[in-house]
Amino acid sequence: MKTSVSILFAAALTLPLGLASVPAHAVVLDLSTMTCKQFVDGGDDTIKMVLTWMDGWYKGDSDEAIIDTDVFVENAKKFGTYCGKNPTMSIVNAAESVLGK
Repeated sequence: MKTSVSILFAAALTLPLGLASVPAHAVVLDLSTMTCKQFVDGGDDTIKMVLTWMDGWYKGDSDEAIIDTDVFVENAKKFGTYCGKNPTMSIVNAAESVLGK
């Protein structure tokens, strides 16, 4: 589990650099069916995309278009820890448990 949190932390720190290197081929991620295990095992690109989606999703339409990297990294750590303990849970339900308002 510590490895999962380390991977998530590293992914969160390299997010701005990593998004520039997203492959040109199309990939479809059905976040409604993805489990925490699939998320953690999905690799850097998948982790970065899901964390970015979560950040935007839980800010909603009313918040400014700002990424607070301290909050982003803290939420990534919480989410990684939760997913590490709940590998069969969907990431949507895990996100709601960790970040839900």
